[in-house]
Amino acid sequence: MKRRPVQNRERKICLYLGRPRAVQVLLLFASIALVLSVAGCESGAPPTPVPSKIRSPSVATKTIESAKSVEKKEPEKKEEAKYAYNPAGKPDPFKPFIQLNPVKESRNVPMTPLQKYEISQLRLVAVISTPEGSIALVEDAAGKGYFLKKGTGIGQNEGKVTRILKDRVIVEEKYQDIFGQTKTHEVSITLHRPEEGGDS
Repeated sequence: MKRRPVQNRERKICLYLGRPRAVQVLLLFASIALVLSVAGCESGAPPTPVPSKIRSPSVATKTIESAKSVEKKEPEKKEEAKYAYNPAGKPDPFKPFIQLNPVKESRNVPMTPLQKYEISQLRLVAVISTPEGSIALVEDAAGKGYFLKKGTGIGQNEGKVTRILKDRVIVEEKYQDIFGQTKTHEVSITLHRPEEGGDS
């Protein structure tokens, strides 16, 4: 008996089992991938048409008529209503929820010269009392004078003269707070009297 062939078989088994585990796993995945790719190629091919037997003319006309009836039925289907977006009553998705810098509404009425100045730039020079109401005289920095009556627009913040007293003029201005709400506050322009012995 020859022992040599038995040893060769044992060596082959040892060589197979002696391979690292990673190589065995790699070979296993490669073989699975190969099998799936071959199976995928076969199933993806379209089936070849089987030659049909020669049909009788009556059967052929019936199939043509049934095909025409199917074609006629398709256009009869009701089309679904297409969705149309209606923005009425919905917020604009492109506008921010909080407006940090409120936009002032543009005026249609032209501004008067008094509305171009800040109230602090004007100086009250005189107050005149008449039976119709008091009139105030204010000057700008250049010395140009303007008359004020109750309701006169003044200042850059849409101010209106509300009261004219003996020594001051009360102006109500509008402003916007940090939340964008329009509020009003009163500003007074006091009468500057020349000091005794000084220039007027």
